[in-house]
Amino acid sequence: MQNTYRGSDAYASFNIRYYYTDDWGSYQRILPEDSHFIGKKNTQAIERKHLTLRTRIKRLARKTICFSKSEKMHDVVIGLFINKFEFGKAI
Repeated sequence: MQNTYRGSDAYASFNIRYYYTDDWGSYQRILPEDSHFIGKKNTQAIERKHLTLRTRIKRLARKTICFSKSEKMHDVVIGLFINKFEFGKAI
């Protein structure tokens, strides 16, 4: 059985041009060679952003008393955080 998944197809609507990954072989088979970059330089920065997101928004941590029952509230809180953290825009 052949795997028909193509990672770049899943992200086409997001206009992602570059993929920064580690040296895992599956990435090399799926991602286009001209836009796939292997190394720690960029992946460390991306992982740092994810850690900051999880640290500052406690509802994303595994065990917490801060949680929402609705998916919409998760989307709102994460959106507000990204606007503030990435773009410096308070909403």
